[in-house]
Amino acid sequence: MKMTMTEFEPIIEVIEEAYEVPHLNATRKISALLPHDYYQTDKKYPVLYLQDGQNLFNPSAKYGDWAIDKSMAKLAEEGLSDIIIIAIDHGEEERIVEYLPYYHPRFGKGKGNFYIQFMIDKLIPYINKHYRTLTDFEHTGIGGSSMGGLISLHAGLSNPGVFGKMMIFSPSLWISRMIFNNTKTFTPLNESKIYLYAGGQESKEHLPNARMLETIIKNKMVKGHAIDFHFSLNELGNHSEVHWREEFPKAVKWLFFNKKT
Repeated sequence: MKMTMTEFEPIIEVIEEAYEVPHLNATRKISALLPHDYYQTDKKYPVLYLQDGQNLFNPSAKYGDWAIDKSMAKLAEEGLSDIIIIAIDHGEEERIVEYLPYYHPRFGKGKGNFYIQFMIDKLIPYINKHYRTLTDFEHTGIGGSSMGGLISLHAGLSNPGVFGKMMIFSPSLWISRMIFNNTKTFTPLNESKIYLYAGGQESKEHLPNARMLETIIKNKMVKGHAIDFHFSLNELGNHSEVHWREEFPKAVKWLFFNKKT
């Protein structure tokens, strides 16, 4: 008997509406999307930490949403539901500064490194304590789009022992050349998996920047660094949630279930 889609929908739990982020002197709403059968099993699961929680499964979001809840339900129908997703809301008007890991002449000194430290020091240990998780770097991913993609890439490059998987959609590479330097000096542990997506109709410099990042990563692979890399290009894609929504299930399959795209 074919099950209805509702039976596969992930369980969405709000961990806290105002979770303390002492590193930023702020609070953030944090949610967990659990496999539909989480409470019927005793399995441990890999975890994906996603930025911009407001835009991930809220159809009323200002710019649209990724609809990750619907994607996870469809993946579950294919037997690919064994993953926990943690959605971290952004800081609204503080978003750019909190996702910026460098100094920028317009935005000033970014707080991105404090944000990453919050995840490593407080949030990840909390999730590992309260949910059944696979805690090693091979089963811990980070991802986001735009500035959320930039901070996720920086976090993965800077902390290879924490984040072994990176889901990087349309990253704001324009904001600092430092991200290219960080990629050049990146030393992965065993194997890091990086999924990079870019749209061909984004800003004028976006695709050339993404191609530059691709070249740096591939050069590292040639030199023997343990990186599994996939570059996905949508020639017609612009900088918007609708395209990140389409890309999300492909990236999840490749990063967590070893499904070729």
